Amino acid sequence: MIVTESLLRKIPEMRYLNADNADRYRCIMRAFYEQYEKLRYKLYEEDVFALLTEDPYFAGYQEEQCRQDLNALVEWKNLVVEQDTKNARTLEEFKNRKYRYMLSSYSVEIERFVEHLENLHIEGASLEPSLLDRIRLSVGKFPVMAGKNPETVYTWWQDLNQDFIRLNENYHDYIRDLNSVKAEEMMKSQAFLLFKDRLVEYLRNFVRSLQLNVGTIEEILEGLGEDQVETVLEKAVEYDLSIPRMDMEEVNREQRLDLAQGRFASIRAWFVGKGGGDNEAGKLFDATNDIIRRITRYAARISEQNTLGINRREEYRKLAKTFLQCRDLAEAHCLGASVFGLEQPRHIRGEERRETDSMNSSVYEEPATEVVLRNRSRTGREKEHRSPVQDTSAQRAIVLREALEKQAREQKKLAALEQDGRIDFTRLPVVEPRVREILLQWISRALENKERTARTEGGRNYHLELRPGQPPCVLHCEDGNLTMPAMTLVFED
Repeated sequence: MIVTESLLRKIPEMRYLNADNADRYRCIMRAFYEQYEKLRYKLYEEDVFALLTEDPYFAGYQEEQCRQDLNALVEWKNLVVEQDTKNARTLEEFKNRKYRYMLSSYSVEIERFVEHLENLHIEGASLEPSLLDRIRLSVGKFPVMAGKNPETVYTWWQDLNQDFIRLNENYHDYIRDLNSVKAEEMMKSQAFLLFKDRLVEYLRNFVRSLQLNVGTIEEILEGLGEDQVETVLEKAVEYDLSIPRMDMEEVNREQRLDLAQGRFASIRAWFVGKGGGDNEAGKLFDATNDIIRRITRYAARISEQNTLGINRREEYRKLAKTFLQCRDLAEAHCLGASVFGLEQPRHIRGEERRETDSMNSSVYEEPATEVVLRNRSRTGREKEHRSPVQDTSAQRAIVLREALEKQAREQKKLAALEQDGRIDFTRLPVVEPRVREILLQWISRALENKERTARTEGGRNYHLELRPGQPPCVLHCEDGNLTMPAMTLVFED
């Protein structure tokens, strides 16, 4: 055993667990930790106060008490405070900016230790693509587990839970490390350039694994029926209850089943989402991409600083010697054009109409763009040719007659679908695409009105009857079939 200074020093971050008003301190720390698990790392004082007062226990809690408690936690190094200087335009605005608080590294581990004593892992944080592969394979076995024996289901269920727990803890720890103050300082150092490529490639491999696996897992979970899930979970709980244990406490089957259902709900919410909200996989995808962009931005900034500090004296001396070695002025002009470009370049832009979209095609392989140069002087303008107004009444009459004939044919086809003033979509024959388009337009007009009423182009009033109790119907068309809700158009005249 080696005794070090860090081993002998006190840990002030643990003080809030047993100090006076520990109930308030612990609730504040738990509120921070729960938001941290949701990738919300920094909170204002108002946010903390709102989270605490949601519970009746803090009904008499005051904002001044919250401010004092936060200051105490900052003093004990449980919270890291920073001033929000965003958009501060004057010194006075800078001084009056609000403070944001975030958990220190010690506090995150302490809260995790308090909440998950049995689930702590000694291994370092990482983003393992293999975990997503294993979870995808395990979730893929869900439908067949309903027919397996309880022992097989229990083993499969435990493996799935362990992989999911490791994925959650590892990605939280790894993202937290990359968002820490130490990581920020490292990204600003010169040594980070040597490490940047490996880190970006590591993160991109994980992002690729997310893209390949999350969609498949989401599709499988959405296709599971409630009875199927209930059968599998009951088999896992059944075998769990059959394991002999030395503790004398009575095992509650309802609690075990509720725990299994809660874990499955968490897995489903992680990949599918809950209540139409974003899933955790999408948040992890965005957080990882943000880190990749931040890493690239820091690396570009470091490279730019290095470039600005380069002494160009030797390069200029070499260039001057090259000019001195030119045989004549013409050769010097050619060298100058190569080094500095044209002295007075002329840019001509035309309508680019490429014959190919290939990126590898050269400009010499494509036809040249022709630009017609016209005389713009006042004395040399081209003569304007006047042309009389053409009489197009005959053409307009032909177009109008054709439009009316087409409308009459469409009305005839629509009238053939009507029976006793009603068009029932469940009884329609095969229709043309244009007829289908008109019918869908009528439905759309009626749905825009609260009374479900509208008027056709011919002036007929109608209303739409919806039949939510009936199964969907299929509208057969010449170019395909359309599955739609059962409904009827009823004409009022």
